[in-house]
Amino acid sequence: MPEAPPPTNESWTDLSVYNVGDYTPGRSLPIQLLWYYTSLVFFESGWFPFSGLKTRLLRLFGARLGRGVVVKPNVRIKFPWRLEMGDHTWIGQDVWIDNISAVRIGSHTCVSQGVYFCTGSHDHRSRYFELTPDPITVGDGVWLAARCVLLAGVSVEANAVVAAGSFVAKDVAPAAIVGGVPATVLGQREAPSTGAEE
Repeated sequence: MPEAPPPTNESWTDLSVYNVGDYTPGRSLPIQLLWYYTSLVFFESGWFPFSGLKTRLLRLFGARLGRGVVVKPNVRIKFPWRLEMGDHTWIGQDVWIDNISAVRIGSHTCVSQGVYFCTGSHDHRSRYFELTPDPITVGDGVWLAARCVLLAGVSVEANAVVAAGSFVAKDVAPAAIVGGVPATVLGQREAPSTGAEE
């Protein structure tokens, strides 16, 4: 076990020389600014409820969206050109997709209110606090319940359920039900009955 460093009041990090490495936002500054103001007016505000126009704007800025996507008010999306969603996926109110890296969300997935996608972190071992982006992938038929957090690099596989308020720091297996801080497996989701006669 490494020896603990001596106590000090001096900062081990020097943010004056912060370094993003080879990271780029993926679009020019004018496009980023245009998206910033479009987002403020049509997405982050609560007065514009029309999901159809919002999905058209997202596609205009490079998002790859399937059919029937629903986007509620007060949603923040960092970079739409790094967002992909399948058919009939719902994005709830106050969701924050902080996608400095790619976020891929499958079809028929429910992202409930206040969910946070955190695709970036920093190297705490470095004095320069380098940015470390990593994508997030969410499969088909997933339910991300209210106020859960997904960290950079995680994958939530098809038909999984993440309980409200959970903190997802590692991959979630197909059809698993997870919850807690950090999220752990609570059970296994069962396929719903079709209701058809045998």
